[in-house]
Amino acid sequence: MELLQNADFWIGLLKIVWINIILSGDNAVVIALAARALAPAQQKQAILWGSGAAVVLRIVLTFLAAWLLALPYLQIVGGLLLLWIGIQLLGGHDADEAEGQAGNSMMAAVRTILVADLVMSLDNVIAVAAAAQGNEVLLVLGLAISIPLVIFGSTLMIRLMERFPVIVWLGAGLIGWVGGETLVSDLALKAAVQGWPWLHEAAACGGAILVIVVGRALKRRAPRSPEVP
Repeated sequence: MELLQNADFWIGLLKIVWINIILSGDNAVVIALAARALAPAQQKQAILWGSGAAVVLRIVLTFLAAWLLALPYLQIVGGLLLLWIGIQLLGGHDADEAEGQAGNSMMAAVRTILVADLVMSLDNVIAVAAAAQGNEVLLVLGLAISIPLVIFGSTLMIRLMERFPVIVWLGAGLIGWVGGETLVSDLALKAAVQGWPWLHEAAACGGAILVIVVGRALKRRAPRSPEVP
């Protein structure tokens, strides 16, 4: 009861809610991009599996965040993985192809979501842990709040992508942006980029452009499935 009457507790909770709203968006975009070509039944399964995986990964990363951030080259690898995922999601198969091999596409979508969540959940965990300031109740609440946000956000993004295809390109660009930013945030590059404050923004823009340009080129080269009369 004393905890609920503590003003710092409510301020911390508001911070965590706001952080989750902002940082859960990229996870939702990845899940939506990976699941958009699946049949509606598989979409729901991919969203549930992907959202569940994101939450489990955040729980694990909460305990490993400090150790992981101390590992050099980890964020470089993570950034490169995100760039590759963004390119693959943008230059992937059409919905008609996915429906013809629903089982394989379903597993591929879940694998993509798992890898992307692993990289993209780290910033969320660090921000929530900082806002919680060692308060375990706030930390657990932060993780719980992220579940409906990711599920609802993914479902909403899929509907928007179906109606406005340009959002697919914007979503892939966002993944490239996060990938480029993650890459230059690595501990091994800290000394090199310290004197270049604009380098993070430049790397983020470069990542977004790279994903869109390469993804578009792959999409153009991808063979189209024959039309069924």
